[in-house]
Amino acid sequence: MCKEKFAQTSQTPDSPASAPTETSIKRLFKLGLQTPILDKMDIFQCIDFAVECGFQSLEIAAWPPLPEGQKPSRRYADVAQLRVLDVLDEKNGPAEIEKILAYSEEKGVELASSLFCGNPLANPADAEWMLKVIQASAKLKIPVLTCFTGRVKDMNLEDSFQLLEKVFKPIVAEAERHAVKLAVEHCPTLFTETEMPYGCNLMSTPAIWERAFQLIPSDHFGICADISHFTWLSVDPIAPLYEFRTKIFSAHAKDIKVHRRKLERVGILAPPLDYMEPILPGFGGDVPWADYFDALYRIGFSGTVALEFEDKRFEPKKGEDDEITRRAILKAKRFLDQFVV
Repeated sequence: MCKEKFAQTSQTPDSPASAPTETSIKRLFKLGLQTPILDKMDIFQCIDFAVECGFQSLEIAAWPPLPEGQKPSRRYADVAQLRVLDVLDEKNGPAEIEKILAYSEEKGVELASSLFCGNPLANPADAEWMLKVIQASAKLKIPVLTCFTGRVKDMNLEDSFQLLEKVFKPIVAEAERHAVKLAVEHCPTLFTETEMPYGCNLMSTPAIWERAFQLIPSDHFGICADISHFTWLSVDPIAPLYEFRTKIFSAHAKDIKVHRRKLERVGILAPPLDYMEPILPGFGGDVPWADYFDALYRIGFSGTVALEFEDKRFEPKKGEDDEITRRAILKAKRFLDQFVV
């Protein structure tokens, strides 16, 4: 049922070995950068950084401002190069929008997607903020919002689906009104004991995708592909790209390293960070990069593959400059360049 409903042809493969053989590539995707790691920069500085490093596009962080003294709930969750409230301000917003769009066009860097990975299913304030990010994205002509659905971490699957339908139908309707596509990243947001037992993001597996798209059948509700998550979850990382090819609206480039000796000691029921770690592409992870990009070409993906930085080894340390971070980003980009036409 799922294959017939979501694939463009009836020959969707069950494995990479049965992938389509056609080689005519009519549309090319772009290599971009996700901006949370550039937390000290505004949107204009991020565009300049993209030009410096040779990125063609950006995925712009758009978290809400935190109350004074409040710490972010997770890393980077207080970063906002896309200042949503400024863009939506009736008095000053039009001038800000014009300035951003002009600078983006002048520098040749596409604003490919906005980014807000909150937890709308558990937090009504996050659901309300998503509506604002959709509206701001539309004003800046950003076609995609990369996001989470979120999840109540101790709620069973069936109740979670009912909540998804209730919370996300109006969010998707708002996305449709503004011609913005929602690309849900499939990270389970399950890393430490804090997020156990089920994690804090529902849309984590192909089986869940299928049910979610049946509940909310919209051309504006889809997936941000990031196969690093499937790599450590022991899900086939490639076949779902073919199966859900019409639902892939954006993509990430992040690697994952599963430390097998640690896994053998703690087992799969341990908090995942006890045996795996996110790392930058090109630094010895487990993602099958050639197969990933081959699949993106074959399914006709034409959006942005955004480099995602979650490698703690190369994060800037407090009080130090960010030269090591910049060099790591450049190395990761050079690695990805070999796959991009």
